Amino acid sequence: MSARNRELFALIPASLLVTGGFAAVFIQQSDQLSNVSLTYGAVFLGLCLAAHLFLRVALPYADPYLFPLMALLAGFGLVVIYRIDDKLAREQAQWFVIGLALFVATIVFLRDYRVLERYRYLIACASIAILLLPRIGSPVNGAYLAVQVGPIQFQPAEFAKLGIVIFLASYLRDTRQLLVQGARRFLGLTLPPLKHFGPLLVVWGLAMLMLLVIRDLGSSVMFFGAFLALLYVATNRLSFPLVGLVLFAVGAWYFGTHIGHIHARIEAWQDPFNRHLYDQVGGSYQIAQSLFAQADGGMFGTGFGQSLLGLPGGGVILPAAHTDLIYAVITNELGLVGACAVLLTYLLICERGFKIALLARDSFSKLLAAGLTSVFALQVFVIVGGVTKVIPLTGVTLPFISYGGSSILANFVLLALLLLVSDRARRPA
Repeated sequence: MSARNRELFALIPASLLVTGGFAAVFIQQSDQLSNVSLTYGAVFLGLCLAAHLFLRVALPYADPYLFPLMALLAGFGLVVIYRIDDKLAREQAQWFVIGLALFVATIVFLRDYRVLERYRYLIACASIAILLLPRIGSPVNGAYLAVQVGPIQFQPAEFAKLGIVIFLASYLRDTRQLLVQGARRFLGLTLPPLKHFGPLLVVWGLAMLMLLVIRDLGSSVMFFGAFLALLYVATNRLSFPLVGLVLFAVGAWYFGTHIGHIHARIEAWQDPFNRHLYDQVGGSYQIAQSLFAQADGGMFGTGFGQSLLGLPGGGVILPAAHTDLIYAVITNELGLVGACAVLLTYLLICERGFKIALLARDSFSKLLAAGLTSVFALQVFVIVGGVTKVIPLTGVTLPFISYGGSSILANFVLLALLLLVSDRARRPA
């Protein structure tokens, strides 16, 4: 069976999940099965088929599993958001359609994605600049995350992460040999020469500074992790990321003890059930309720649509259920089994992404695929780790599942870039 035919058949389970999921929501809401679920499933399948036909023509050798896996997550996200708030689900469906259009446009206009190497400094400067845009507006929970343009709100950090990865991949492609050959030993560690490592540190440091200015801790962790991952892939020197981790530990200690809003996040993470923190505005209520919800789900969950998100009088039991804590809703209703199924899907996407990096024929393509996959994986880790109390909770979205137009658009661009690299890598010489 050809790669594209495998992709076609893999889209069927995603459409069935959408149909079955909406059927379960309608039964839970009105105790009757509606044929609207079949309509939603058919529309979703039609949109995916249109994208598949485009890929069949434009990228015949691209990875056959990435798009179906992303479609599976997006469809599942639509169902979960609809169960939480049907109005938000309709908005998310609109962003899904726009995301597919942007996905197609990216492939059409970047058929030779290597042209991005020529504009690496321009891309880096633009990425850093857009990170400052949210500072114009008002903070939400102490962080400047979004920009309001009329009725539309978007988060620049979602697109900046792509630009920074492109810059890192391009710069390291040219300097990786110089970083290794000119390295010096100090206290048993190999340190790269400042002459060639300096520009990389400047751009990365400015990006980190901008993220601290807007107080977007989740994106800061993603950027830093992607930087270390690409540095290791480019140089094959474990000492480089080890030095980075030591610097991260020192920085985390300093900011955690000297910056008020970061210290508050860490306190809430360390003891979320402390009564004072639990009752405090901006305290540990969110993470504590998340842990309660996940524990209540058990192995197989309470049942689809059975999670208690709000009180009859208007109180909120699970804050930000459609964004930050959507993973807690999934775990509560589908149990540990359902949560593991979601994580397994993300792991499969990461596996395909790193395989694309291995198959790529040139250094820039390898680094680009590895960087995009790393930042995607880190985003999943940051939000799932925060919701499960592995790390302090930060405000990033669960890719393709959480509500958010910026996230779904940026991740569709990420998917397009991975498929472009994959098609070039798998195309017969």
